[in-house]
Amino acid sequence: MFHSWIRTEWFFLCQCSGLQADVPLAVVEEILLNLPAHQVVRVCRLVCHEWKELVDSAAHWRERCHREGFHPCEVSRPPDDWRLFYFLTKNRHNLLKNPRAEGWTIVQNGGDCWVTGGNMKPFPDETVTKCFVTSYGLCLKQQLIDLKKEGYSDAFMDRLQPPIKITDWYAPRYDCGCQYEISVELLDRRKKPLCTFQPEKVFFEQWNHEPWCQMTHVFKDYGPGVRFICFTHGGVDTQFWAGWYGIRVTNSSVEIYAPVHAVTWNHLLHLSDGMFNTET
Repeated sequence: MFHSWIRTEWFFLCQCSGLQADVPLAVVEEILLNLPAHQVVRVCRLVCHEWKELVDSAAHWRERCHREGFHPCEVSRPPDDWRLFYFLTKNRHNLLKNPRAEGWTIVQNGGDCWVTGGNMKPFPDETVTKCFVTSYGLCLKQQLIDLKKEGYSDAFMDRLQPPIKITDWYAPRYDCGCQYEISVELLDRRKKPLCTFQPEKVFFEQWNHEPWCQMTHVFKDYGPGVRFICFTHGGVDTQFWAGWYGIRVTNSSVEIYAPVHAVTWNHLLHLSDGMFNTET
């Protein structure tokens, strides 16, 4: 209801010649903050000089980020340009398909093979109710992410080298020892590794009371040439019990974050190859 009113007010203001000068800027700013960002950039900033200054101000985009819960990957380093940060973050999404226990490429399927099941321990996000479960032989699964198909152009990746954040969640059963492992590779166009994250394997003893654990890593300054991301994880139970007593994994993610270093808006649009087209 409120957003419908906002749109009605906006069209009324635009159609009434000279009226924008009589509307307090604080009211205008609130209206702009409740309109879609692409309309604000493409249309609203053209109404008059005062509106253009509002739309181009860092305060406007910083407030949009605050209202939508967008925060820099590194809190200690605020973005050079909040508008760029807003649109890049708005476009951010999990590049992994089906991260919550559905459909991957199985690399190794040892023991009684991978299965999916319900979470035996409370998960921090109550909407995550399923996980992948490993067996007594090594179980590994993998996804290959094609960055160009996801909308990230070669020029965008090479020039900006945006932070790439990896997140994975894993947990053991309390009654069986197990092992967890993960490997994430940034690959070139020939699918050769340019940069790899492969921490030491994590082992859990039998009769443990460990909760869900989070594994995170951020790739930075990885150089030009990244075209694919290969995400592999899994594990095994360490007591060779028939069935599914090995490590559990779920809610994995690979996300491209907004770079914080300076770049102009026009430069970003050029590099993004239409990814941030404000006409939609």
